[in-house]
Amino acid sequence: MIATRFWIRWRRFKSALGWTLSGAAFLALAVAMIQILFYVFAKGFKSLTFKLFTENTIGVGGGLKNAILGTLLLSGTAMILAALVGVAAGLYLSEYGEGRMGSLTRFLSDVLVGVPSIVLGFVGYVTLTVWLRWRFSLAAGAITLAVLMLPYIVRSTELALRRVASGIRESAYALGCRDHQVVFKVLLKAAAPGIGTGILLALAISAGETAPLLYTAGWSNYGWSGRLIHEPVAYLTYVIWSFIGEPFHSAHALAYAAAFLITALILLINLIARLLIATSPHGNR
Repeated sequence: MIATRFWIRWRRFKSALGWTLSGAAFLALAVAMIQILFYVFAKGFKSLTFKLFTENTIGVGGGLKNAILGTLLLSGTAMILAALVGVAAGLYLSEYGEGRMGSLTRFLSDVLVGVPSIVLGFVGYVTLTVWLRWRFSLAAGAITLAVLMLPYIVRSTELALRRVASGIRESAYALGCRDHQVVFKVLLKAAAPGIGTGILLALAISAGETAPLLYTAGWSNYGWSGRLIHEPVAYLTYVIWSFIGEPFHSAHALAYAAAFLITALILLINLIARLLIATSPHGNR
């Protein structure tokens, strides 16, 4: 009886200690996040001006029109490329990926998640910028970002499709649907919120990257002229990385404004992703 009481008290103590440590860790993370957001928004909001959205960057002054457009083009193009390949790969893993090829694909996807982004940028530089002679360009930067986004979309698509109830598949086959009809008209439709969430989260990750684009997209003080190769592209994270080290007030103002815009964009993407999860039929399970 005494031993039983001792173990009960010991388990309660460990449980209380675990909850206390978890709460302290969450509090530390929340405080750090709030401080970062407050600093970025306080500094960045003061730097927002009308010409920021209407003028291109001139040296370490001017506006951020070229960088805003370049960020949207790079991230948007990368999202389209990664979504096309990633959803197809996730669909394969979900429906036909039980063999060795599926296991190998999952393993490579997990490895790709752990590859530093600067290494992807270096590979993109060697293959796209130098070997294919695309130079710094929108195509080289977007493809490199797409490779960065790919494993997140693959695994989120696979998980979303696997969460679709087996009864839905069986009902579709019972009605006489073929494989492609089950996939495109039933499964993808049912898993669309989860797949969309994975794509948006991958987009949020890629939007804050700098290292891969330094080697592939370069930098330009001009707006995009419509060329996919042989023309560098501006982007917001370069402004943050480069201009904050310049000894000029105008450069610091642009860096703070770029940090504000990219942080607001990532927060917006995450909010949309959370909304998709909340509206998903599997979101509350």
